[in-house]
Amino acid sequence: MNILQNTLVALKSRRLWYAGLSVVCALSLDACATAPIYTTGPPPLEVPSQTAEVQVSEPPVLDQQPLLISPEITYGARHDVYHIVAPGETLWRLSKMYDVPMDTITCANRLGNPDELTMGQRLRIPNAAPMTPVIPLYPSRKWKYIIIHHSATDEGSALGFHFAHFKRGFNQGLGYHFVIDNGTKGKPAGNIEVSPRWLKQQDGAHCKAGGMNYNGIGICLVGNFSKERLSEKQMHALLYLVDKLRKYYGIPLSNIMGHGQVNGAHTECPGTNFPWKEFKRRLQAL
Repeated sequence: MNILQNTLVALKSRRLWYAGLSVVCALSLDACATAPIYTTGPPPLEVPSQTAEVQVSEPPVLDQQPLLISPEITYGARHDVYHIVAPGETLWRLSKMYDVPMDTITCANRLGNPDELTMGQRLRIPNAAPMTPVIPLYPSRKWKYIIIHHSATDEGSALGFHFAHFKRGFNQGLGYHFVIDNGTKGKPAGNIEVSPRWLKQQDGAHCKAGGMNYNGIGICLVGNFSKERLSEKQMHALLYLVDKLRKYYGIPLSNIMGHGQVNGAHTECPGTNFPWKEFKRRLQAL
């Protein structure tokens, strides 16, 4: 009975907090980007997703909390940016990615329920720092391989691939665990996008051969590396991500391979121009 009473009190307090925040946004919206914003109220509750396109509060409910890592970047001037919500992105993640309080983003966009964002939703991020990926590492014995792919397209992003994979019959959409952008579709070159499959520690849908969907982490580089060369920004991001993953999960270098190198896979992915010698040399040096 005490648990139920405490839960009802928490929900009531949360509704009052949202109502107060909505009033502040309505009365002083122009001040949101300039006046000091203080994070108040309770932390977000975990709200079950109602549809496949709703993003809910971070971090996900798993047995153990993840280790969060972010690559070091050279910070530039802050300014307002517009962000298109990608698969797996929540208000909590956007706050971490841009170093902007959740209340500020909520107020600037008049969000009715900050706990739910929709893929493809356009948000203004006031006074944002340069975007920095937030990558969770979950304790697990599941992951034994890292499989590198290319999209074989000139442009793309996690959002575009998510809907494309749905059309191909992938009932959970985006089949990769990570996507490394090439500077198209409004994403910076070398940006690392984290897939819902990784956030939920789910099987991939990127390589049937060798059972890699079940124990292989799928990383997709946007681009066609049978026609072009991997950019330094994408190479740097790939090295960072693979190094962190292999060390955390104890994955040997021999288990880091391209899609086409998996026994039984009949593909040239990640492309005939992928610089394997340079990649392995630089990876070993980290």
